[in-house]
Amino acid sequence: MAADPDILIRPYRADDAAAVTEAAHESVPEVQPWMPWCHPALTVDDSRAWLLLQVTAFERGEAYEFAIVSAAGRLIGGCGINQIDRENRRANIGYWVRTSATRRGAATAALGLVRDFAFGRTNLVRLELVIACDNAASLRVAEKAGAWREGVLRRRLLLHGVHHDATILSIVRV
Repeated sequence: MAADPDILIRPYRADDAAAVTEAAHESVPEVQPWMPWCHPALTVDDSRAWLLLQVTAFERGEAYEFAIVSAAGRLIGGCGINQIDRENRRANIGYWVRTSATRRGAATAALGLVRDFAFGRTNLVRLELVIACDNAASLRVAEKAGAWREGVLRRRLLLHGVHHDATILSIVRV
């Protein structure tokens, strides 16, 4: 998968709060079913509080959350590495893209950039993607980015009080 030169990732900053909130509000119908943090009542203060946690986690190597930005600097989503299991050298990877930037390869490009960061800057050997089976768009992104579909985890995700089956995919260092 070739990198898209128009898509960049960079560590989140506290001053991304307004842009994250705007992107989330634009994307509630598409993102909220899969990511409950994305809701109409999300405030800039909520985003800032989360971002401050992410900045600290990044500095400590506890998680690596990134803003997905266009070459012009517009925030178009987020992606990251979290739930790091140092003993087994694996982590979770996730992503989202604002509605106005979907279906153009941004998520696929960002996923490739996060993979390259993980395998180039950490000793992780396995990245896991746990995606609700009904989230067809996210599953397409993962597979386009080279993730290997491993199976279905029954009732793995609790979203809005309802358990969902999830597909587990992986990207491994070779």
